[in-house]
Amino acid sequence: MHIHPDARAVVRATAPDQPAILNRPHAAARAARFFVEKFPGKSLYAVKANPSPDLLRVLWDAGVTHYDVASITEVKLVRATLPDATLCFMHPVKAPRAIAEAYHAYGVRTFSLDSLDELEKIRVATDGATDLTLCVRLRVSSEHSELSLASKFGCDLVDARELLQQSRQLADCLGVCFHVGSQAMSPHAYVLALEKARAAIVDAAVTVDIIDVGGGFPSVYPGMEPPPLEDYFALIDRTYESLPVSYSAELWCEPGRALCAEYNSIIVRVEKRRENELFINDGAYGALFDAAHVGWRFPVRLLREGDNDAAGDAEAVDFAFYGPTCDDMDYMQGPFPLPADVRAGDYIEIGMLGAYGAAMKTAFNGFEAVETYTVSDEPMASQYNGSRRHLRTGDNVVSLR
Repeated sequence: MHIHPDARAVVRATAPDQPAILNRPHAAARAARFFVEKFPGKSLYAVKANPSPDLLRVLWDAGVTHYDVASITEVKLVRATLPDATLCFMHPVKAPRAIAEAYHAYGVRTFSLDSLDELEKIRVATDGATDLTLCVRLRVSSEHSELSLASKFGCDLVDARELLQQSRQLADCLGVCFHVGSQAMSPHAYVLALEKARAAIVDAAVTVDIIDVGGGFPSVYPGMEPPPLEDYFALIDRTYESLPVSYSAELWCEPGRALCAEYNSIIVRVEKRRENELFINDGAYGALFDAAHVGWRFPVRLLREGDNDAAGDAEAVDFAFYGPTCDDMDYMQGPFPLPADVRAGDYIEIGMLGAYGAAMKTAFNGFEAVETYTVSDEPMASQYNGSRRHLRTGDNVVSLR
């Protein structure tokens, strides 16, 4: 496998006509080692964030042995890629056939649920199995997170007592799980959720074997500089230690974004400029779904072929992007700061797209082609390499001389 030094080397060597995904396996491996070594429990990779088989193998080699799968397709993918991995089916609402197939054909023993109906579905689909790990999902607040996950899944405290008691009767191991929302910007989010878990356990008076604090661990983006992950781990550990759980209970988490955000960036080409709007060859129906639909800002830098101009000397101004499809919704407001003289034919690297970027790319309007390269430089932002700084204005352009 040929590894390029960085994005500008890829542009120099290939001048890509299609969007080019850049993989950084070393960054994903570093993130995985960080969680394996520093989180005070077991880390399950949330596959939905980026289901790339190459990434799954990188995480496995770095010590991640458990995988949070949300569909039978993800079950099959991870089992085929990592035959010895432990799979946890953590979607709280599953088709009966998916449960049965996961249990009987693929060895899945861990299931999440948030209702008595789902508990009965699991009981029937597994033929009343006695080797199940059942994790009851509580509804908790997403007030400290950039993207809420508080409305769709999770049982309220008023319903938790009966669900925990009934699940305890079927489960070999009983867990309590929750999700504080994506990109949690304060460790206090987990303290509040764990206190809700405490109330549910006390009210139900059941023995709990697993506390799963879910995902939500943040990455670094423009305008979103979270505290160090060690702060999250310390508060989670301190709060967990005081919970009324089994003496042999385990602490779990389900990082997705935090393990894969730094794995990918993308090179796009500017096809047209209209004042402060740039028409680029990827967008809302490609790797930039979040930039379009939830207003996510990603770090950007200009990649320019050397010419007689002093590349990058122009003052940075804010741009918006249009993607390549014919849809007006294919629009990313940004702002994305780039040199004021950016023009058609320039390339732009957009960073931190490993989480939900390449994973959500579609073929709408025929714009599905993408090229993939491996690079060895650092991601444009990192929770793990000690940089923990925003890009300065002078850092957002690279000359390809």
